[in-house]
Amino acid sequence: MRGYMPDMEAVGEDQPVGRVSRLEDTNGDGVMDKATVFADGLLMPRAVMALGDGALIGAPPTLTWYHDSDGDGVADKSEVVASDFGKVGGQPEHMINSPTWMLDNWITFAGANVRYRFQRGKWLAGATVSGGQWGLTQDDWGRPFFNYNSALLHSHVVPTGFYARNPNLAVRTGVNWRVMSDGATWPSHPTPGVNRGYNGTTLREDGTLASVTATCGPSIYRGDLFPKEFRGDAFVPEPAGNLIKRLKLSDAAGIVRAKNAYEQTEFLTSTDERFRPVNTYTGPDGALYVVDMGRGVIQHKAFLTYYLAANIQARNLEQPISVGRIYRIVPERAQPRPVRLPAQSGALVAMLEHPNGWVRDTAQRLLVERDDAAVAPALIALAAKGKTAQARVHALWTLEGLGVLTPDVLGSCLKDGNPKVRQQAVRLADRTMTGELLKLVNDPSPEVRVELAFHLGSQPGDAAQEGLVALLGKGGSPLLAEAVASGLRGRELEFLEVLLKQPARAEGSLIQSEILPVLAGCVLAERRSSRITRLLDLAAELPADGPRQVALLKGCAGKPLAKGASPKLIYMDAAPAALTALQENQGEKTLKLLAALDQQLAWPEKRGVAPRPPLAALNADQQALFEKGRGIYQTLCVGCHQPGGTGLEGLAPPLLDSEWVLGPVDRPARILLHGLSGPVRVGGVVWRLEMPALGQLSDEEIAGVLTYLRREWEHRASPVSPKDVARVRSGSSSRNRPWTEEELLKPQAVPVSKNSGN
Repeated sequence: MRGYMPDMEAVGEDQPVGRVSRLEDTNGDGVMDKATVFADGLLMPRAVMALGDGALIGAPPTLTWYHDSDGDGVADKSEVVASDFGKVGGQPEHMINSPTWMLDNWITFAGANVRYRFQRGKWLAGATVSGGQWGLTQDDWGRPFFNYNSALLHSHVVPTGFYARNPNLAVRTGVNWRVMSDGATWPSHPTPGVNRGYNGTTLREDGTLASVTATCGPSIYRGDLFPKEFRGDAFVPEPAGNLIKRLKLSDAAGIVRAKNAYEQTEFLTSTDERFRPVNTYTGPDGALYVVDMGRGVIQHKAFLTYYLAANIQARNLEQPISVGRIYRIVPERAQPRPVRLPAQSGALVAMLEHPNGWVRDTAQRLLVERDDAAVAPALIALAAKGKTAQARVHALWTLEGLGVLTPDVLGSCLKDGNPKVRQQAVRLADRTMTGELLKLVNDPSPEVRVELAFHLGSQPGDAAQEGLVALLGKGGSPLLAEAVASGLRGRELEFLEVLLKQPARAEGSLIQSEILPVLAGCVLAERRSSRITRLLDLAAELPADGPRQVALLKGCAGKPLAKGASPKLIYMDAAPAALTALQENQGEKTLKLLAALDQQLAWPEKRGVAPRPPLAALNADQQALFEKGRGIYQTLCVGCHQPGGTGLEGLAPPLLDSEWVLGPVDRPARILLHGLSGPVRVGGVVWRLEMPALGQLSDEEIAGVLTYLRREWEHRASPVSPKDVARVRSGSSSRNRPWTEEELLKPQAVPVSKNSGN
């Protein structure tokens, strides 16, 4: 991506100067000594992965498979896999990248809601949940790890497709799980040249970066060259701080957490301001490889603050832009270890037992690419008797990739002595194996039981239902209630009735599992009057102020609303009689939950609640603005705020039902024009954030974004006109720093727009 930010104005970024080169170490000394240009003349290529006889390359708007059919290292053929791989001229900090062949044989990307698979000569596309900003890696068990500029490490600890089954389920701990919250960094020199270094909290008194602001390109070390204590550790670059962090990961009940490997120091630091590590990888030799961007300017022009631009100019950081490097980090006295994978498929099977995860991953990919079913017997034997759990898991997924995985093989692996193997076998099982799976409801591993709950939740029949009840009785993981609910779309109320009939001795496990509020929340999310009425009837039949009743009402009440915020009303056919009955003989806590629920419900002639207002249709000009705003949102905003406006935990607050989006127009307009520096309260939750300014957008473009946000996702607020934005821009034309919450909530000096609220 050599065209990225040639200068602070990005002049020349629209030129096809990008290329992909093949680097070789021909003499095995650990240093690349031969470079061949594989593909040239590309416009901002941002994704590359070895595949077949060439490489998969993403250069927006296409994802293309380039072939080297004659083996000379130069691409001579190509085929387009997808034509919607980002947008030409789109925001390079927020577009798809990092294609990775995952354990499940899908090619997955950072920042993408789609993944691809090459199977029997055809490309298949599948839905997934976007994760990460730049960089993607996986651990030995196929869990993806990624990060965002101000969040060190996240993971989908369970496959995102499980949650996609039930849009009513709002609690999704297993998706985009924040593995580590502590973002403290310890550079080895002052780092004034970072975005928002002016705000008093970004830099310490000694001028060093206090917390991560540009993390990217993580990797899980899965090699065999470093000492054993490094295996499974995460390495995370922080280019703004000129350093690489090392994190120790721990795994319990399916939840992964991390902590710093060192106290107030880092794995690698540099005093060179142009040391910009942006990717890390475990190599075939077990070394840790680091891609160094080697530039003074790493922030794209769209997000350059006045402060950072001044720092860049003062210290002449714009040039040079062509000194990027690749470092190979090895233990002292380690000798280079050339790695050559065998050409024969049969010999490749043995490589699935290799101690280096890179070798295992590549052997699996090559076997699946070749589609050679002749290796099936060897893979079946490896799945049963492989020396390590990792080898047995790779054998299972290689069989899956070849389309030759059988119930007999899975049945054997369901009895494996290692819980990781049993868990993967459950994941691979289909409905024909439900009988075998039900034998695992008392499995000693919480991780296996969670996987089983995800599987059984979507299965019909009394046996599967009884299995779910038994799993909830065992407990053991914060993911269990979500796993059960994820497969119950449209059946949450009925399963609640089953649970409420459980004997009193089961009450403790039901309450502890949190399944009752999770299911009640799902029923409220359906927004169907008859089912909500039945839910309230069930709650009223329970002992007043008892644990089960409180748990149900907790789910009905939802999250607390911010001061002055209005809920999105659910319009009932009639006043629920149970609501009145529930208010009798209750404690203070329960009455607060009922009050929160009452705020959400509306019905004909309810005092203080107006009838549901008609939604005025957008005229032609407003609809055009809406469509323009949709495109800008999907280019600039979706990476942080997500396609459904739900935001990202620890990074970006939700826009869905946000009082900031749906309130007076001037507030979101000012945020887009000049940015927002946290803390800020959104929906009752305090977010500490740095929203960049987008003042380079035109009045029409900002009006389009705001119109889109105020009318998408069932929002009913008024559209915004370019004149509204022009008025706000004029009133704050001299401002050169982000707004704070306090400033935005003060009475405005400019005339207030008549457009307001929903």
